[in-house]
Parts: sequence; C-alpha cells; structure tokens
Amino acid sequence: MGAQRGKDILLKVADASGNYVTCAGLKSKRVAFNTETVDVTDADAVGRWRELLGGSAVQRASVSGSGLFKDAQSDALFRQAFFNGDIPAWQIILPDFGTLQGLFQITALEYGGAYNGEVTFEIALESAGPINFKEIG
Repeated sequence: MGAQRGKDILLKVADASGNYVTCAGLKSKRVAFNTETVDVTDADAVGRWRELLGGSAVQRASVSGSGLFKDAQSDALFRQAFFNGDIPAWQIILPDFGTLQGLFQITALEYGGAYNGEVTFEIALESAGPINFKEIG
C-alpha cells in the first residue's frame, strides 16, 4: 500500500434498516489488529527462549478516532449503540487496501470542546466476532 490520505478512511455503522451510514467526520483514525499469545515454554526450551503455541490465540481488532459529528443522526446512532450496549455491524474502508466489516462494540465515547471551538468526540470500538476483509481489486 502506497501513501494514502488519512482523511479517506471511512467509518460506517449499520442503521436500523441495515444500511451502512458514514457516521461522522473523523479527523484522526486508527485501526489495530492484535492477538494474545499462548506461552508453552518449558524447561527444555532451546536457549531458554520463549515458545508460543501457534494458531491458538484470541484475535481482535480495535478502531479509534476523533472528530466532529456530521449531523444529529450520526450522534444519535453512536449514543444509542453505546447506552444500549448494542454491538452493531460496522464497515471500515481503507482506500487502496480494502474494507473491514464486522460486529464492534463502542467501548469509549467521549465529548469535548474548547471555549472558542466546536464540540468534538472520541470513540473506541472493539471487535465482537470475526472480521471480514475484502481486498480492493
């Protein structure tokens, strides 16, 4: 993947009808993939180096961002999902890379603003099941 504009990453959430809606004007975004390891090191480990068990770890995806709500509807979608504890379907579009799609729960939703500025928000999502990846091209 070559150089990309960060502003082109889109975060979309499924509404009540199942349509994906671009939910906000995110100024910064981050997508992270993580896995937990299973340590199987024993006294016979070569050179006392740690050994890991392949294919047995729990995988997860995390998405975070901050920005401005584009309208009252997108703000309401976030708040409703957070306060209801819902786990809606989300799409994360990474231009020239692909689309991630899956269930995510909002684990943090913060609002802020400077005295002479606009109201901003920060959001954090954690995957709640398998993530599908569709490569572009």
